Amino acid sequence: MNLLSPAISSLARMRMWRIDAWKENAEDVQRDVLQNLVTAAQYTEFGRRYNFSQLSNIRDFKNAIPIHEYDDLKPYINRMMKGEQNVLWNTPIYWFAKSSGTTSDKSKFIPVSEESLQDCHYKAAKDVLTLYYNFNPNSELLTSKGLIIGGSHTINPMNEEAQYGDLSAVLLQNTPFWGNWFRTPDLDIALMNEWESKIEKLASSTSKENVSSISGVPTWTLVLFKRILEITGKKTISEVWPLLELYLHGGVSFTPYKEQFEKIIGKNIHYLEMYNASEGFFAASEKPGEEEMLLFLDYGIFMEFMPVGEYGKQEPKTIGLKEIELFKNYALVISTNGGLWRYLLGDTIQFTSLSPYKIKVTGRLKQYINAFGEELMVDNTDKAMAIACEKTKSSIIDYTASPVYFSETSNGAHEWLIEFEKEPESLNQFTIELDNALKNINSDYEAKRYKNMALRLPIITKLPKGVFSKWLQSKNKLGGQHKVPRLSNKRIYLEEILAILKTTFVNN
Repeated sequence: MNLLSPAISSLARMRMWRIDAWKENAEDVQRDVLQNLVTAAQYTEFGRRYNFSQLSNIRDFKNAIPIHEYDDLKPYINRMMKGEQNVLWNTPIYWFAKSSGTTSDKSKFIPVSEESLQDCHYKAAKDVLTLYYNFNPNSELLTSKGLIIGGSHTINPMNEEAQYGDLSAVLLQNTPFWGNWFRTPDLDIALMNEWESKIEKLASSTSKENVSSISGVPTWTLVLFKRILEITGKKTISEVWPLLELYLHGGVSFTPYKEQFEKIIGKNIHYLEMYNASEGFFAASEKPGEEEMLLFLDYGIFMEFMPVGEYGKQEPKTIGLKEIELFKNYALVISTNGGLWRYLLGDTIQFTSLSPYKIKVTGRLKQYINAFGEELMVDNTDKAMAIACEKTKSSIIDYTASPVYFSETSNGAHEWLIEFEKEPESLNQFTIELDNALKNINSDYEAKRYKNMALRLPIITKLPKGVFSKWLQSKNKLGGQHKVPRLSNKRIYLEEILAILKTTFVNN
């Protein structure tokens, strides 16, 4: 064991009392968070418009301020990007996190204040380490390097002072100098925005380091792993990095990828899920391997929970922590120390525990299929995909699915486009296994599949490797945290991807 490990572990675990405090006093802590946010922003343009100085409780706050989506706040944010200050938040904002915008062709730019950096993202990251060391006090995690597979960073041309990039790039750019001691690669590689060259440089530089942890999107992490094995001639990643003990993931479900990771790494390591986004850091697994995450309640974000049935109503209702029901889908509404007010994040979550509050992410408000009353969420399809892969000894790179609507000659179906890492021997058998798994997981889907009355067997198209990357590239979304939308109630994405398949992969 490294001689520094016991001291590092003790220091990391010293923060546990803070975590225990907000776990045990969740409602009070959230009330204090809102009070601090409103007090801080009361003299901003937004705060004056909605009379923040007159708001004395949560009820007043909710009555005064409507729920906002990005387009509602966009005029304020555009002005901030041009250099105006004291608009949504009371301290200067010079950074904007560029969201992948998976449900829209347009990018979103989320303001990142110094408070959201220090009191949300960095504080939460430190507490993730605290939780990990509390679980594994003999860890040697911080005696070696952490590999961060992040996004890119560019200068916002609208204002010389304002800059933007993927969230990971913004965080890397603002990390204190001592943080560079614990991470790899160098900043000039980490912030590259051309992903083919970036993977090459990542592979050649990091394969020479002692890496103990990795964080990144699963698809790009696997691409990097394979290139490293090609360069080094090793059979498994554990031969390259013997000290590797932790993979931190989030953004997409890890379920379809876990078997591939275990095989390519070649030894047992810990897997820990985090729920962080451009808008803030919301939750993380209390222990590695848990499928539920501890809701982070004292990080400058006030949270409300909208039952998904309220979405689209003129005055949608939200509830607080005390009114939560287990295993019911809610959309997350947040007010943050970056100046987002009653902002509809777009993710859907379920609570799996009320003491402490733990959640799992079930999908996106705009990423689902409900063309026939089946109410299919990403959480359902990720689990079904993993089951089908296990039963057919196959593995996937990614997938997307959309409905096929009724016609004069046939009833409805779901059409799936899948890139396989390891193809099943029989695509028909894979289709049957996927269908059966969906029926076991989702009773509404099962009812619609009864005797093919509303839904017939899924239609699956096997894509050549690289089609999804080509589509993302066509949207200027290749790399970083950009993701293929896995479900859509409309066929726009699916038809675009099929067009790329036809023009680029078939005709050539």
